[in-house]
Amino acid sequence: MDDAPAATAPTAPELDQIRYDERGLVPAIVQDADTLEVLMMAWMNEESLGRTLAQGTTWFWSRSRQEYWNKGATSGNLQHVTEVRYDCDGDVLLVKVHPDGPACHTGERTCFYRSLA
Repeated sequence: MDDAPAATAPTAPELDQIRYDERGLVPAIVQDADTLEVLMMAWMNEESLGRTLAQGTTWFWSRSRQEYWNKGATSGNLQHVTEVRYDCDGDVLLVKVHPDGPACHTGERTCFYRSLA
């Protein structure tokens, strides 16, 4: 279970623009702020987005474990947030980061290291 204190979600008017799905989740695409490489995709809810904005590292909601996780807290590969954007419909987030190491649990720099073609 997650021991981290709950973050107070910022009250910026823009947060009202985020459209969560019926489970209260929004997809978050994580991108390297320098190289623009897409590193990973994970799910955020209102609380994990609030933690991300308040603490400056990425927080997600694990659908399988049903708990919050701070990316890199165990591995040391934290993702330091430089900016969070949202798309024109407000239903996808783009999180720009400076990563401390690989994003993928396999040790690959990005989770998108495989190709179908």
